Amino acid sequence: MPWNPEIYNQFKNIRYQPFFDLTDMISAKGLKNVVDIGCGTGEQTAILSEKFEKASFLGIDSSEEMLSESDKSSRENLRFSNISIETFAEDGTKWDLIFSNAALQWADNHQELFPKLISKLNPGGQFAVQMPVQNENLLNKLLLELVQEKPFADFLQGWKRTSPLLDIDEYAQILFDSGLEDIQIIQKVYPIIADSPQRLFDFISGSSLIPYLERMQVAEQEIFVVEYKKRIATAFQKSPAIYAFKRLLLYGKKGG
Repeated sequence: MPWNPEIYNQFKNIRYQPFFDLTDMISAKGLKNVVDIGCGTGEQTAILSEKFEKASFLGIDSSEEMLSESDKSSRENLRFSNISIETFAEDGTKWDLIFSNAALQWADNHQELFPKLISKLNPGGQFAVQMPVQNENLLNKLLLELVQEKPFADFLQGWKRTSPLLDIDEYAQILFDSGLEDIQIIQKVYPIIADSPQRLFDFISGSSLIPYLERMQVAEQEIFVVEYKKRIATAFQKSPAIYAFKRLLLYGKKGG
């Protein structure tokens, strides 16, 4: 089950506020070349390229389906490429800004990945990253519990995806040890107000649910979705419901 831009963009407004909060941390000073890791459809990368119009931008994403929409975001100072996070981390390029909004939670081993990414910054370069705190968000907790129960664990042959996110102290140490200054680390709740449990299911179906459904047969998917919706309805019985969606914003500037 590939990424679906239409489903993902149903919650565009909800997903954009942390992007703007992260963008507000960035300084235009010395900004010449920028990479957006996990750029998706490229809409947010285009907004960045408009705000910092003197810089050149590269948006990278491993999903061809999402990048197929990027031509709508075309600008003179912006290009896109189908590259994975892991490949980018090893490619030897240098940048004035490494930006990533809601993407690095899909990459493993942040203890190794983040120092590699930060090492790709030029002196004075900036590192700006936002990630959902999946291991604390209720929909993710319900999902992880469910996939470890039978028959779903059998459908998945025991596979599950545990969030790679570290705690705030660990990220602070990594950013500091990697030579970043002006460090800012913020955990913020972005509330989602839903008029029904279905609305909450739709929200997660465009992201964290995908890796599980793509490993199941169609009949298995149907059984799984019915049960997951029941769990969501039990957890969010009031209408409208508030979902306290937590996100982590990280920023720092390379010394030198």
